[in-house]
Amino acid sequence: MHHKNDYTLSKRLLLLFLIGLAASGFVKMSYSDYVNPMLGTAEHGHTFPGAALPGGMVQLGPDTDIKGWDWCSGYHYSDSSIMGFSHLHRSGMGAGDWGDILLMPTTGKLKTEPGRKEVPGEGYRSAFSHQEELASPGYYGVTLKDYDIKAQLTVTTRAGFHAYQFPKSEAAHILIDLSHGIGDKCTDAGIRILSDTEMEGFRASKGFVKDQKVYFHARFSKPFHASGTWNQSAVHAGSKEENGTQVGAFADYLTADHETIYVKVGISYTSTQEARLNLEKEIPDWNFDRVSAAAKKQWDNALGKIAVSFDKQTDASYSKQKLTTFYTALYHSLLFPATFSDADGHYTGLDYKEHVAAGFRYRSDFSLWDTFRAEMPLLTLIEPERSNDAVNTMVAQYEQGGWMPTPQQFGNSYTNDMIGDHPVDAILDAYQKGIRNYDIEKAYEGIRKNAMEVPPSDHRSRGRTGLDPYKKYGYVPYDLFRESVSRTLEYAYNDWCVAQLAKALGKTEDYNLFITRAENYKHVIDTQTGFARPKNSDGKWLSPFDPTFVGSGKERHYTEANAWQYTWFVPHDVQGLIQLEGGRQRFVERLDSLFSVSSEIHNGVSDITGLIGQYAHGNEPGHHTVYLFNYAGAPWKTQAMVRRVMDELYSDGVAGLCGNEDMGQMSAWYVLSSMGFYPVAPGQNVYVIGSPEFSKITLHLDKAYYPGVDFVIEARNNSHENKYIQSATLNGQPLHKPWFDHEAIRRGGKLVLQMGPEPNKSWGQEPSDAPPSLSSH
Repeated sequence: MHHKNDYTLSKRLLLLFLIGLAASGFVKMSYSDYVNPMLGTAEHGHTFPGAALPGGMVQLGPDTDIKGWDWCSGYHYSDSSIMGFSHLHRSGMGAGDWGDILLMPTTGKLKTEPGRKEVPGEGYRSAFSHQEELASPGYYGVTLKDYDIKAQLTVTTRAGFHAYQFPKSEAAHILIDLSHGIGDKCTDAGIRILSDTEMEGFRASKGFVKDQKVYFHARFSKPFHASGTWNQSAVHAGSKEENGTQVGAFADYLTADHETIYVKVGISYTSTQEARLNLEKEIPDWNFDRVSAAAKKQWDNALGKIAVSFDKQTDASYSKQKLTTFYTALYHSLLFPATFSDADGHYTGLDYKEHVAAGFRYRSDFSLWDTFRAEMPLLTLIEPERSNDAVNTMVAQYEQGGWMPTPQQFGNSYTNDMIGDHPVDAILDAYQKGIRNYDIEKAYEGIRKNAMEVPPSDHRSRGRTGLDPYKKYGYVPYDLFRESVSRTLEYAYNDWCVAQLAKALGKTEDYNLFITRAENYKHVIDTQTGFARPKNSDGKWLSPFDPTFVGSGKERHYTEANAWQYTWFVPHDVQGLIQLEGGRQRFVERLDSLFSVSSEIHNGVSDITGLIGQYAHGNEPGHHTVYLFNYAGAPWKTQAMVRRVMDELYSDGVAGLCGNEDMGQMSAWYVLSSMGFYPVAPGQNVYVIGSPEFSKITLHLDKAYYPGVDFVIEARNNSHENKYIQSATLNGQPLHKPWFDHEAIRRGGKLVLQMGPEPNKSWGQEPSDAPPSLSSH
């Protein structure tokens, strides 16, 4: 392994140089060269820098700490020591878990606990420097300074590949610590040393995922000089097996200077046998460079589905920053949902029984409260097969667990940590776009159950919380359930989605029921104040009322937000909301106020970040809000605000995110917005136009799902200053409306936007130009 320089300094300067050469035609850069996996590892982004593949099972990377909100991914850029390298991580979550199956190479005295990072040398953790750390798609490398060991990591879909270059030592070790996990509790673990080159075992835990069990099979390239196990603080030299909650195993070596020992680790959620099969199928040899190169190629193919470029006269530094930000955002958007089934299709279902996925890959980790907005719609465009897998998975989860996974599902557990009923949004969006290789009738059966039935008391992580009063009153009263306003608004949109799917399937009675319920948002819009406001079961508004108040416990009426931020969540009926707000002019004035009032939050939470006025881009509820000017005759204001958010709240450095990445949603917003459009109401097949950052964007569509040619967006005369649309054409025909439908993408073609430095306030101004809404159509 070569000595690596600091990514954020030397490699960025090199990237700038290469972009200049690429612009001159001297070198050809690959898409993965623009990706900075370190982006978002500082501040509150909660991303991880380790090696992973698009939608892979394994995310192999360093853990620097396992406690604290900013260590939900196990890594934070502020740290200077590493505990080891674990095989499972999640990107940008607000809750910690995973970090299972940790390996750590060491030299000197055998230590079986990591020690406190405040006390260097206390345990097996090691100091490191960002100057000697490098991350790229499918690869991670670092020097462990305490041991002078150079570690390199790469992955396949279901296996991790470690390369540890040791110094000369008579006391070299490789540890496997099964007590290690990020913010969870190990409830059981077991490890066996099968031979002088093989170990296998499992780790069971409770955390954000209620009951998780991970199996592994590890193979070492060099036979052990000696080996053993430990249980708590007791080391058992020569022992071949250990069980408990604080157990591990070690392999001892005599190493020559610069000798590299490789370890291959297969992972499974089903059994050690399946972990072994995954490993044998995916890494049959010891060629680390081949596996690393294959990972890079897979990322290049995935990232290359969207090609973006600037005009040649664009400043190279600006171009580098935006290309890095874009392709890193696309990289983050493609990490999840993850593979959960083994190479032969086996997986553990929500009934904790073993099943086989027939004709699809079983997926997991649907953070749908976050990702239904942009990340799942983005997958329908560039990875429709994974979108199809996701629907098949949700159908299987309904069949095996009895309920659709609302609103989140991780591992083989329901994790109803957020609100809403968002499987229907993702399923409707896929179905409406022609992604239909699944049992839609069974899917609808599960969707309807979520919308109509209250789960039994021992199944509170299923279904819709507050459904009974929602059906009785048409809203969720704040005196009966917390986060009542947010629940009402989201259920109304969910009901609209159910109605659209019922209509598509010819279920007229259901359509009439749910399209009526889709107007329930009106019950919590207070026309006197203009805010979505808590209402009790007697029909009385909460008083006193502070629209900047967030609160906690029973006093929290909005989910990780306040009235300023949630009032706008009526994506299916923006025209109806405009009418309640007093008409188009008043609506625009209210939106202007959102972005200009004081950013002071009363009794807030850590998730509310990235503030422009009271608009909070660092959390998901308002991600569509910047596009709502298009519905009220002022698209130019959307164009200006979208550019402002992209310029001020995204960058290409380690602090490049203004809030939690949230499993790809924060990045997917940027990917779509920088291309110039956004799905305000997923399932509607409508894209609202913003202001693209690039001069040319080409969507290379999967011909199995999109029979047309590629879809191209050209932004002529585009620049940082020229952010306003002067005119537009779609396939050569004038486009006066600030939106287009999915059929334009499905057929393929070209959207041309003529850009300029001053707004054309007449483009998209007429009421008939507005994107469709429930009240207008």
